[in-house]
Amino acid sequence: MADKNIALKMIVNGEERDVSFEELALSNNLAQEALVRLLIQKKLFEPKELMDLMEAVKRERYRQPSES
Repeated sequence: MADKNIALKMIVNGEERDVSFEELALSNNLAQEALVRLLIQKKLFEPKELMDLMEAVKRERYRQPSES
């Protein structure tokens, strides 16, 4: 596919394969969701703790310049 925006090239079973940014993002999202579900199932944290921490990180990373 000529218009495919390639993020990386990988070798699978001896064959080179192009991976698009979209495929890479989807794969990362799938892995992240599976990891979060596993950690919650194992009761290492509660979903609310994750949401609260995500909000804190969001506030830290996405501050407006006037908020510094």
